[in-house]
Amino acid sequence: MAEVNIELYKPIYKQDFIRLNTEWITTYFVLEESDLKTLENVEDIITNGGQIFLALLDGEVVGCCALIKHAHNDSYELAKMAVSPTVQGLGFGRRLGEYLINYAKERNIDHLFLEGNTKMEASIILYRKLGFKEVPITDSSYDRCNIMMVFSV
Repeated sequence: MAEVNIELYKPIYKQDFIRLNTEWITTYFVLEESDLKTLENVEDIITNGGQIFLALLDGEVVGCCALIKHAHNDSYELAKMAVSPTVQGLGFGRRLGEYLINYAKERNIDHLFLEGNTKMEASIILYRKLGFKEVPITDSSYDRCNIMMVFSV
């Protein structure tokens, strides 16, 4: 696995978070209203009780993911995971996922969910390796979602 540093969000990383997510979403799907709302209000993730994690390689942001709190049902989502195509397959996604899960555990968050698409085979394999299990889809925020997964401590 390549050497990577995981850092918590700072405003200097905002454009990297937007760039990485816009890149993967528009490569495979289209930006949806939920995506636009999140990407236009990145700091709201932090303000609302979540966190953003960035993977840096030699000072360059090459990956990201977010822990988004949904206050209306007191749940937490692993969302907006993206890894630059230039470093995919090197373990950056796994490191981000493990970091997010450990961060959640340290804060006594014992249940996470994610919304995905089986077209993204590598990500689904990663989520299963991280311990996520498939559940029926409920209240999806995305038209592209065809799989929902949960993680419980």
